[in-house]
Amino acid sequence: MAVALGPSGWWRRWRRRLSAREVSTMLLLLLLLGSGQGPRQVRAGQTFEYLKREHSLSKPYQGVGTSSSSLWNLMGNAMVMTQYIRLTPDMQSKQGALWNRVPCFLRDWELQVHFRIHGQGKKNLHGDGLAIWYTKDRMQPGPVFGNMDKFVGLGVFVDTYPNEEKQQEAQKRRYSPGVQRVFPYISAMVNNGSLSYDHERDGRPTELGGCTAIVRNLHYDTFLVIRYVKRHLTIMMDIDGKHEWRDCIEVSGVRLPRGYYFGTSSITGDLSDNHDVISLKLFELTVERTPEEEKLHRDVFLPSVDNMKLPEMTAPLPPLSGLALFLIVFFSLVFSVFAIVIGIILYNKWQEQSRKRFY
Repeated sequence: MAVALGPSGWWRRWRRRLSAREVSTMLLLLLLLGSGQGPRQVRAGQTFEYLKREHSLSKPYQGVGTSSSSLWNLMGNAMVMTQYIRLTPDMQSKQGALWNRVPCFLRDWELQVHFRIHGQGKKNLHGDGLAIWYTKDRMQPGPVFGNMDKFVGLGVFVDTYPNEEKQQEAQKRRYSPGVQRVFPYISAMVNNGSLSYDHERDGRPTELGGCTAIVRNLHYDTFLVIRYVKRHLTIMMDIDGKHEWRDCIEVSGVRLPRGYYFGTSSITGDLSDNHDVISLKLFELTVERTPEEEKLHRDVFLPSVDNMKLPEMTAPLPPLSGLALFLIVFFSLVFSVFAIVIGIILYNKWQEQSRKRFY
């Protein structure tokens, strides 16, 4: 008479028939199925999105900034906490950054940033904000929200202190209602390495667009999304606690090269805030293109924006090699000697003709 096996007995008998390699393979497949890497439908015209874990960061932040195998590097005063990565603490004169080590070669993508800005400072007594980057260079500290000036790529800025407005008030001048901006303020900038970010004017001369974003000291999650599809840049935010995206910036004709790095950075000066990043999630977007769009959307090698004139980059002349310098000096001497000899011959002929006239 057959004896029915319970769940534990069935598992022991089945496990004996499987080799160790087969068990590990099945466990890996189960892990992948439950890891969320499968496609997720977005909307019409953007069929599916795929989470790219090599460009994403979420809790727990194992090995970030300490392990050589980590996909993310810390810089400056940035530090890993259990629930977030703090780019800068609520202290004066601090700067920090978080950079992905893997260059991104995706054609169409979407970056979702979960962040929090908070501190003890009251109205207009806090700063300076944070930036999200997609740039050619990484881990380069500088004055632009903790990153280098004259960067090459895209910068999205969450600016919390109105430098220009305070200067205008100090000079007893006022903005017209249609020009005045309310801070905190989100703006975007594309740079080919020739432009400087104008701190005194809060980046106004070079911004692609912007919107007000009241993001400080909120008691619910705040998100920012940067979407780049078919050379169309869209920036949206979810800062109202409603789990709904709200439009902020939309620009077409944005040309970004592939192979740049994602990162985020922050800086404090005389005023300060806590600038925290909870997660960064990058999705690859699959988008159908017509043959005409395939021709138009070829890879570019320098960032640019259609209908926006960026100063041309003048490449510095390469230094002369030792052989080239020797040849230049040698032929210069030969030419000088040749010119002197010709001059002496002409002078002697002129003197002979003068003597003949005299006699």
